[in-house]
Amino acid sequence: MAYRKTPAEIGRLEAAREHLVASATAVVAEVGWAQASVTAVAAAAGIAAGSVYQHFPSKAALAVEVFRRAAGREVEVLGQVLHEPGDPVERLARGVEVCARRALENRGLAYALLAAPAEPAVGAERLDFRRRYRALYAEVVREGIAAGRLPAQNAEITAAVLTGAIGEALVDPLADPDPDGTGQLLADLTAAALRCAGAPTP
Repeated sequence: MAYRKTPAEIGRLEAAREHLVASATAVVAEVGWAQASVTAVAAAAGIAAGSVYQHFPSKAALAVEVFRRAAGREVEVLGQVLHEPGDPVERLARGVEVCARRALENRGLAYALLAAPAEPAVGAERLDFRRRYRALYAEVVREGIAAGRLPAQNAEITAAVLTGAIGEALVDPLADPDPDGTGQLLADLTAAALRCAGAPTP
């Protein structure tokens, strides 16, 4: 009969895996993907480097898990904001502001998610998550058109422009260790996003 792990063993393995992913995320936020070696992650987690491979077959697999979780949280937050009740233009503005503010509050991780050089597997994940961002923005733009709050337009193209422009606008500020001017940056970025969608200006 094949050996079957007990619930306690499974729980310990899951807890160890969660700790490893959290440690890897912290390392990536601090030094980026390229410097987040298995040795560095293991040291941060307080385990032997070989123990990493008990949970992930390769550094790339661990990196993908870190990216999926971190990016997934951001998509989830954006979705919650954009799906709130109320005026779609106001929700779009809040979504852009919240997304950018969260990035600026965790610059190292946000830069890693958006732009830091990474393995091809992480690059593929970036493309997938950009599609998820686009889908969320397209949905709220379509709602704005239906409500007469935004002019007729191709919502998918507008969403793609918003996704790319917001990310591009944040890249340099995220790499800047001086956080001065954050409030103005958020205001300018939100205003630019609304102009892109054709929202009426105050």
